Amino acid sequence: RVLQYKAVRHVMLNKPGNTLTAARDKKQKTVMDLLPPLYAAMGCMPAGRLDKDTEGLLIITSDGQLAHRIISPKKDVSKVYFARVDGRLDERDIEAFAKGLHIKDADGEFDAKPAGLEIVSEKDGESEVRVRVSEGKYHQVRRMMASRGMIVLYLERRQEAGLTLGDLPRGKVRELTEEEIGQLQT
Repeated sequence: RVLQYKAVRHVMLNKPGNTLTAARDKKQKTVMDLLPPLYAAMGCMPAGRLDKDTEGLLIITSDGQLAHRIISPKKDVSKVYFARVDGRLDERDIEAFAKGLHIKDADGEFDAKPAGLEIVSEKDGESEVRVRVSEGKYHQVRRMMASRGMIVLYLERRQEAGLTLGDLPRGKVRELTEEEIGQLQT
C-alpha cells in the first residue's frame, strides 16, 4: 500500500467573524477549532493574525520560516483588505495613505508604512474601499481608518502575497498547491 507523507503542511482558511486567531481558548472559538485534527497534530499555526471580527484569508502552516516571512514587516508581504466604513473618503485620504500615516491612539503610537487606498463605491454615507498594506500592526486597518475619521463597519482580508480566497467558503480550509506556496516564498 502506498503511503503519502508531507512533513510540512500549508493551508488556507477563510476565517469567519467572531473567531479568535489563537491556538486555543477555553471560552471562545478559535481558528484551530475549524481545522481537521491532522493539522494541529502536525504543529500547524496561524501565520499572522486577523482581529476577532475580521473575516477572510488566513494562512496556517507548520513551516516556521514561512510563517516568519509572511508576518515580517521587513519582507513587505502585501495584504489586501476590503472594508466598509461609515463616512466618505476622498483624494486627500488616498494621498495620506500613500505617504504613510502616523497613528497615535489609546492602543499606542506607530508610523504606518505607505499603503494603498482605493475607493470602490460610496452609498448612503458609507464607503467601500480596498486597502493594501505590507505590515500587520495591531488593528492596523481599523486604526488607519480611524485616523482619517472613519469607523470600520466590516473588514475582510482578501489577498496575501499573490494568494486570493477564490471561492473558498467561509469557515472552510484547503491545502495550498505547490504554486501557491511558491508565491508565499518569493
